[in-house]
Formats: sequence, C-alpha cells, structure tokens
Amino acid sequence: MAAKINIGKSTLEVVQSDITLQDTEAVGNAANSALAGGGGVDGAIHRAGGPSLMAELKARYKGCPTGSAVMTGGGNLKAKYVIHAVGPRYSGSPKDAALLGAAYRESLELCSQQNISSIAFPSISTGVYGYPVEEASRIALNTVANYLERHQDIKLIRFVLFDSRTYQTYVAALKELVLPE
Repeated sequence: MAAKINIGKSTLEVVQSDITLQDTEAVGNAANSALAGGGGVDGAIHRAGGPSLMAELKARYKGCPTGSAVMTGGGNLKAKYVIHAVGPRYSGSPKDAALLGAAYRESLELCSQQNISSIAFPSISTGVYGYPVEEASRIALNTVANYLERHQDIKLIRFVLFDSRTYQTYVAALKELVLPE
C-alpha cells in the first residue's frame, strides 16, 4: 500500500512497511538525545544495522539536542546512511511543533549537504514520546513538502509507517495537504 504526491520533480510517499527494509539511500531514525539506542524504531534500526551504528555514534557525537539530527553509516541496512533525528517528548506546548518540524528539516538539510537523493522516515515522536499521530503527521508532511518546494535535490521522501492506524492517519494528512479544506 502506498499513497504519493509529486512536488516539482520530487516524490513524497507514504507506505506501510518496515523501515529497516527500505532501499532508500538513507533512513531516518527516531533517536533519543543521548543517542543511546532505545526501543521502537530506534531499537529496530540498531538491531538491523548492527553494532557499527552505536560505535560510530559514540565515537563521533556526545549527544544530539531535541530538534536536531546527526548522521552515521547504515551498517548492515540496505540504506547507506542513518539520520538520527531527535523529536520532542509531547508536552502540549507550542514549542513541541517547532521542535518536531526542526528534527525533520535538519534531517533533510543533512541529506542535501551529503547529496542524498532519497530517505525513508518513521513517524518521529509518536511512539513512547507520546506525540499525537494526527498532529505529528501534519507537521511532518507539511515540513517535508515545504522543504521540497525549495530543494529539488532530494528526489524521494518516503514515510514508512509500521501499523495500519498510523499509516491511515498519514494518508489522510497527505490528502489534506493536497486538497486542503
């Protein structure tokens, strides 16, 4: 299952799948600020990518502030790179949206700087960080769409959602993006 739109020469796509199996040049990881590995998407990416991901994080970084992102190699993943983005823990504060948008934007800026033309993102902050999926999906898709309008170097941005509820929520938000009410 997939839903997609074109923005200029780029494609924004939403699929229900396993992010660790994606063949994009990069995969986004929903990391914590300590870059210490964790559960959910972070744990799945570290398990599939192997110990080189954690070794590179420890060697190169002393953490990553919320709303920021850092990059490592992809280890055993099909993707050549992993972009570890730190989204906010949901508090209901207006700054939550700004920090979530910044995590995606900084990830895309790393892609542009490294000439990465395709990336698969999870739904950052909507697991244990508690961000409501409906709101997070709009922020994520709008941030990415706005970035693509100004940067045609990234050809494919794919949101990879593991469960059907999150997938359906992102599909609805994508339709809202194309046909705003």
